Amino acid sequence: MSRTPNRAFEDAPAWLRSLWPAESAVGAAERLRSCAGALVGILLCGALSAVLLGQSAQAFWLIAPMGASAVLLFAVPASPLAQPWSIVGGNLCAGLIGVCCAKLIAVPVAAACVAIALAIAAMFALRCLHPPSGAVALTAVLGGPAVHAAGFGFVLVPVLLNSLLLLAVALVYNRALGRRYPHAQRLAPPPSHATADPAPTARLGFKPEDLLAVLKGHGQVLDISVDDLDTLFRRTEQQAFRRRFGETRCRDLMSRDVLTVDYATELADAWRLMHTHQVQALPVVDRARRVIGIVTRGDFLQHVDLGDYRSVGSRLGAFLRRTAHSHSSKHEAVGQIMHTPVVTVPQDTPIAELVPLMAGAGLHHLPVVDDARRLVGIVTQTDLVAALYETSLAALREPAAA
Repeated sequence: MSRTPNRAFEDAPAWLRSLWPAESAVGAAERLRSCAGALVGILLCGALSAVLLGQSAQAFWLIAPMGASAVLLFAVPASPLAQPWSIVGGNLCAGLIGVCCAKLIAVPVAAACVAIALAIAAMFALRCLHPPSGAVALTAVLGGPAVHAAGFGFVLVPVLLNSLLLLAVALVYNRALGRRYPHAQRLAPPPSHATADPAPTARLGFKPEDLLAVLKGHGQVLDISVDDLDTLFRRTEQQAFRRRFGETRCRDLMSRDVLTVDYATELADAWRLMHTHQVQALPVVDRARRVIGIVTRGDFLQHVDLGDYRSVGSRLGAFLRRTAHSHSSKHEAVGQIMHTPVVTVPQDTPIAELVPLMAGAGLHHLPVVDDARRLVGIVTQTDLVAALYETSLAALREPAAA
């Protein structure tokens, strides 16, 4: 009886098994999008080149390195090697270096070796490392009489032309799919209180500076952006938090008897409601109880021209007082000062996912919605602190009970 491929693989030597790559985490839909993007990208790139160059330049409609560039731009658009400056700058400098080497070095193999080495050095210096550019340098040296006859014109047509056309298609295609492209580095948000203190979530655990120091010590090129790496690490921390403290969810700690207002609620009524019940925020809902905004005490104060602190009471009273004339430009209803769009969370959201929203983004109140996006509760920072305290105590009691 013959062995199955999996069984044969398991019986193979360890060094041979180590060469086999790990199973990809990319889903079927993403693979299909990548394939379709490459098909559309190369098709449009070749067709547009043919239209612009005409039938006489048939040999230069497309060059082979564009196939490798398509893999990066459509299959791994988040890669630092697939960004706009990488493809344009990398292909340009590799093309220029390849043409120079072909003209100055008579031996083709020697010219090709020097062109590759210099192209890599130039791409490192210009921060435009793009692997397919190595093939551009080789094409400039070994492309044959037609390429050699074109000279430095080869750098403009087809290298630069193909690069710009493929990049244009990638920009439109990836944006249409909701991908972040170009995948520019996202800087850390400024502190919410305009002080020198970092965000609360950045005061414990690793910091961006720690990550940069480790990468510098690693000393090798990693095909992932620093902000993506930071995001993966922080999501791993959240996953570990959920495993450690269990799957406490929003529905377990939210307040269910939520005070709400509608768009047309008068400002004085909303303020009185918050003062009477000692709450800091009121979700604004429509007739189907879908959240359309949120109004906080801060929203009231933000729209009051306070001036001297001694005039707070009188100015706030004037702001809340209803205007007798309908043509007044003064804000009269909650809908005119509410925050929108408002961040909501599903009721099955683990509490670990609330920490970045409340501590990092500075949100103090999160309306909780059901599958139909109807309001079912609200979670405050106080609720989250209490839940974290209780789950921490439970985790400490477990070893003692064991």
